[in-house]
Amino acid sequence: MEIRVRRKQGKFLIDAGFEGAESGVTALYGPSGAGKTSIVNMAAGLLRPDAGRIAVNGFCLFDSDRRIDLPPEKRRVGYVFQDGRLLPHLSVRANLTYGMNRIPVLRRFVKLDSVVDLLGIGHLLHRRPANLSGGEKQRVAIGRALLTSPAMLLMDEPLASLDAERKAEVMPFITGLVSEFTLPVLYVTHSMDEILNLAARMVIMGEGKVLASGNIEDLFSRGDLQGHFTRDERGAVISTKMENPKDMFGLSHLSFSGRILKVPHISAGPGTRVRVRIPARHVAIALEAPVGTSFQNIFPGRVLEIQDQGTAFVDVHLDIGCPLWARITRQSCRELNLSPGTPVFALVKTVAVSLGAQAIPEV
Repeated sequence: MEIRVRRKQGKFLIDAGFEGAESGVTALYGPSGAGKTSIVNMAAGLLRPDAGRIAVNGFCLFDSDRRIDLPPEKRRVGYVFQDGRLLPHLSVRANLTYGMNRIPVLRRFVKLDSVVDLLGIGHLLHRRPANLSGGEKQRVAIGRALLTSPAMLLMDEPLASLDAERKAEVMPFITGLVSEFTLPVLYVTHSMDEILNLAARMVIMGEGKVLASGNIEDLFSRGDLQGHFTRDERGAVISTKMENPKDMFGLSHLSFSGRILKVPHISAGPGTRVRVRIPARHVAIALEAPVGTSFQNIFPGRVLEIQDQGTAFVDVHLDIGCPLWARITRQSCRELNLSPGTPVFALVKTVAVSLGAQAIPEV
């Protein structure tokens, strides 16, 4: 996926370029007004860039230099909106096949039965949208987009209108389609949980520009990007491998950089790759290995840098074999006499670990 676009919208300028994953989810992340939806609409052909190039696996959708600008219906793009936008007078089956029937048979590579099974919507086929829950509507909308056999799938905050329970219902189905179909997905979201569970790559946007793009673990390790995450989002994202699914105390053991991280039990077999997020606010620092503590995860390491924004807290960047962040008070930082290079021990509570995707998408 190659997107390089420039478009002036009143006083707002979008000037952004990035490459997405060949298959799997590329997450567009940033505050409201950053230009995320405009980029998705340009990829769909609903907005025209002033200049640039948009291509998917060698298939050119737009190129201002070559005067290529395919209309939306010829771009082979599936689009899933926030609200589903199902046709209310048609059944679920008719909604699913509405776009599919307009695709030449020889170009169809996604089968109706496969999508119905994948999304678990076989019992809904004869219903009308008015009789569906929010989560069911979104699953049908995803299925409708897939059945156009697209070269690329666009998803603009598809879970934003759902409550936490409905999000938890739909998320596994998106994970399933990513593993089932080898097509690139451009996914707009404000949710860090969605990024951790779904994305292979991440693009951070601000004020119409790409601030950074790449591997999620690498982006979270960068000190210059911490200011673009909210206080609760700041922390480390670590790629791990399941070593012991359940010990005698009901904890799972994940390995990384030759170390073991203990987390609440998760259902995954040995060898499964698991992404975890460790919030900075739940990491403590000690100068000596503590004795008689409730912390289950204690890792030796050293201080890389200290970010002091002049508030009561500082963010300490640590190296424990992989990057880790700790948020502590300025007073504690001074009392511990921390500075770059100081050897320390990082203390991580087991319950503080936020689990991300099992079977991490490949970049």
